[in-house]
Amino acid sequence: MTSRLLMPWRGAHVRAETAAGGGGSTRATAILDWDQPVVAALVERVRQQAGAGAEARAVLRVAHGVIAREVRPVYSVEDRHPVSRTLRLGRGSCSQRMGVLEAVARAVGVRTRVRGLMVDGAFWYPRFPRLKPFVPERVLLAWPEFLIGREWVPVGELFDGVAGSGEAFSNRGGETLFDAVARVGVDWSGSVSCGAQGGMACDLSAQVLADLGYFDSRDELFERHGQTLCRPARTCLEPVLGRWSAGARLLASTGYRQ
Repeated sequence: MTSRLLMPWRGAHVRAETAAGGGGSTRATAILDWDQPVVAALVERVRQQAGAGAEARAVLRVAHGVIAREVRPVYSVEDRHPVSRTLRLGRGSCSQRMGVLEAVARAVGVRTRVRGLMVDGAFWYPRFPRLKPFVPERVLLAWPEFLIGREWVPVGELFDGVAGSGEAFSNRGGETLFDAVARVGVDWSGSVSCGAQGGMACDLSAQVLADLGYFDSRDELFERHGQTLCRPARTCLEPVLGRWSAGARLLASTGYRQ
């Protein structure tokens, strides 16, 4: 029941490929604009809460908590909005909140990259049960990774050994992927690397339709593969969905209630 109507043409025909990048970077980009004052202020709060001498993983966990508290989860469909804009608005999609975490990481000297994944649109059915015919056939996901020490750590493993076991992420209610990683491991590869305690609860590999490889930034991923929705759809939907809280109950008429 998923749809291609709202997707860009190339999004409906994308093929898996090996990305040219993948080494990551700490530089500011159009999306990850950590050199902006509002982002610098967030970074300073994170540093203070983490404490002097905190190791990178601990700083990123603190940053995740601050973002979860200060940036309200909504259904924004514009993945290329700058991090500074997300912070000024005080709200953002799961992808945009992930971008904020990446920006903080780069600002404190941690290299980041993203893995591009095409995820089955049916994965979002539990969140939009009355809008299934309009859910895109494929959803482009920018999944961040952080270079900690000499190891690339996916965001789904950032809390590994801390979150422990828990129910699998169900993509329903108010919990987003961004929030879920602090509670349970999230793995898109089908490995058990997201933690022995997480078990099968962490494995979402069955939802992946195509692995697009690694990109130095989410900017590069979206530049090459576009966004999930076509421009006209984003233009029409963003004013509404960009304000609608994640987990809001659905109306029979419009599909949403704030």
